Amino acid sequence: MSFETEAEFSYQLVKDGKVRVFWRDRHVVTLTGQKAATFRERIESADEREAQLLMARVTGNFKRGNERTPRDRE
Repeated sequence: MSFETEAEFSYQLVKDGKVRVFWRDRHVVTLTGQKAATFRERIESADEREAQLLMARVTGNFKRGNERTPRDRE
């Protein structure tokens, strides 16, 4: 089972309970054990925006608040 949209992040649930998280179709992190279980619980009730934020959070150095948008660079 996977979650795929036009968004930046996606995830894949693996049979053995692991969760693989992808950013722009690149594997970023694999969650195991309690982290995977917690992620599964939270992602089930999350809407699309919340799911994206959750995946950003579990991957580590994403969305710190200081990212520049293309508009800011001009």
